[in-house]
Amino acid sequence: MSWTDTDRRWMLEALELAARGVAQASPNPLVGAVVVDAEGRKVGEGFHTYEGVKHAEALALEQAGVAARGGTLYVTLEPCSHYGRTAPCADAVVESGVARVVCPLEDENPQVQGGGFDKLRAGGVEVEIAEELRGEAHRLNEAFFHYIRTGTPFVTLKTAATLDGKIAAPDDNSGWITSETARAHVQKIRHAHDAILTGIGTVLQDDPQLTDRSGLPRRRPLLRIIADSLCRLPLESKLVESFQDDLVIVTTSAAVPKRREALEQRGIPVYVMDAARGRVDLRAVVDWLGKQHMTSLMIEAGAKLNWAALDEEIVNKLLIYYAPKILGGLDSLPMAGGVGRRSRSGAIQLHGLRTFMVGPDEFAVEAYT
Repeated sequence: MSWTDTDRRWMLEALELAARGVAQASPNPLVGAVVVDAEGRKVGEGFHTYEGVKHAEALALEQAGVAARGGTLYVTLEPCSHYGRTAPCADAVVESGVARVVCPLEDENPQVQGGGFDKLRAGGVEVEIAEELRGEAHRLNEAFFHYIRTGTPFVTLKTAATLDGKIAAPDDNSGWITSETARAHVQKIRHAHDAILTGIGTVLQDDPQLTDRSGLPRRRPLLRIIADSLCRLPLESKLVESFQDDLVIVTTSAAVPKRREALEQRGIPVYVMDAARGRVDLRAVVDWLGKQHMTSLMIEAGAKLNWAALDEEIVNKLLIYYAPKILGGLDSLPMAGGVGRRSRSGAIQLHGLRTFMVGPDEFAVEAYT
């Protein structure tokens, strides 16, 4: 049976269901599933959350019951074929009597990677790959796939800039570059991450909270990480005052011991991660996060840390919000400072560029390193 408009409709609904697991499924993937009976009626649906344990397919099939027999399962990721916290979903699909499975994506987890589809076909289930929605399904789980391959989180560097690429003025930086609409969109992006990183310069300048203010449910708090090579974080800062086991300081051996001890006495973990020239080792930060089962990291920082992250090649994706403004001047800060590249041939090359409107006259650019 070939791909139809009806298939596309149900597959899009499954993707929407999967997205409801954002911030609730990590370190597992986002998965949504819809069961349609032989008459074309939806009889079951589900999406995965880590605390809920059961996978999307299992939830949808349980809801469908005997009505699944002879029907179609639309699922956003290849059903698992191995024993983990649950039994293999591929086995449950075969046992349900579903005649056909439509799915856009093979699971990149080495424990699955085609094994689920093989089990389905061996059990007499027709498998159809929804090629048209492969890109959308992959973007949904790009952090999970990266984490599975590397053991480290997928890193997104987000910034807001004027049309001439400036993120800060030399004298007065009160107010915002982008609109309230754009900033609300950023909160949704924060919500989709396990951790957020900024530098002490941004903290001293703006005194941010760096919290997830989307109001949406999440399994664990957004982990706030401050790169602070000398432990200058003020004890009266909003970050310290709002600490609820969700703040980590990464510093260097050059930090004054008393400052480090003052933070630790508040219960705030402080880790020494030395790099060259007295800097925090950002690669070590990313490796540490992987060991904490964090699959995604968002960087919201100033020009100095932005460049350090790009130069050390820890960034996987850039997300730049552009406001309809021009600052000009050689003293206004660009999105990435530091020494930069000394020749055009050495420029950091991006690919997979995508643009989208955020609000009136504002747009964002997304691209991969």
